[in-house]
Amino acid sequence: MTPIAKLRLGVNIDHVATLRNARGSVWPDPLRAALLAEASGADGITAHLREDRRHIRDADMDALRAGIGIPLNFECAATDEMAAIILRLKPHAVCLVPERREERTTEGGLDVAGDENRLAHYIAPLRDAGCRVSMFIGHAPRQIEASARIGAAVVELHTGHYSDLHAEGRLDEAEAELEALRQGAALAHSLGLEVHAGHGLTYDNVAPVAAIPQVVELNIGHFLIGEAVFVGLSAAIDEMRRRMDAARG
Repeated sequence: MTPIAKLRLGVNIDHVATLRNARGSVWPDPLRAALLAEASGADGITAHLREDRRHIRDADMDALRAGIGIPLNFECAATDEMAAIILRLKPHAVCLVPERREERTTEGGLDVAGDENRLAHYIAPLRDAGCRVSMFIGHAPRQIEASARIGAAVVELHTGHYSDLHAEGRLDEAEAELEALRQGAALAHSLGLEVHAGHGLTYDNVAPVAAIPQVVELNIGHFLIGEAVFVGLSAAIDEMRRRMDAARG
């Protein structure tokens, strides 16, 4: 199957803020990382404003909204507090994710099917404000179908389980998970949803996900920021882009 669009790369800069906050300093600056990512060819910047502000802070979101020239993807839980911030900033995109205070990172996808009525009402004013709303979900058909019913523009498929299986060398299981992601992407596309993917992607595991023809955007953060410690952010983004493009070719 021919890819439906050039694959975009969204760079998540959360862990630049994690490093800054570990020292209680103003360095390193997430906005500087975002601008460097933009200059290096990133198609968008993702930042997750958590309820506990463990990495990205409100001032970071203000700075990113004002400072970057590429789309800002505002990742957050579906709370009233976050809705008020989104409606003030009006970012290009909003990705709703599940969030638990004790988790290290986002675990699993949002249960859209189990919270359909509330989420439909929640996203309506965000859509009216011009934001493209995405649901961060697993590949289960019921979650994809519910995302379409509530009027989301995008689904971002959670690739964390696939990434974990790949890293553990459980390759048969990883391939089965990858096939489920392929089927989920095809279903989402057939329902008129734009398909993104992300979580846990690295140089070693990105190609099979990048090759899924319905996926038009990958959002990658932790690995790129970690790799940047050794090679610099521009070089890390260049290599990820190279591998993504090769997979599409």
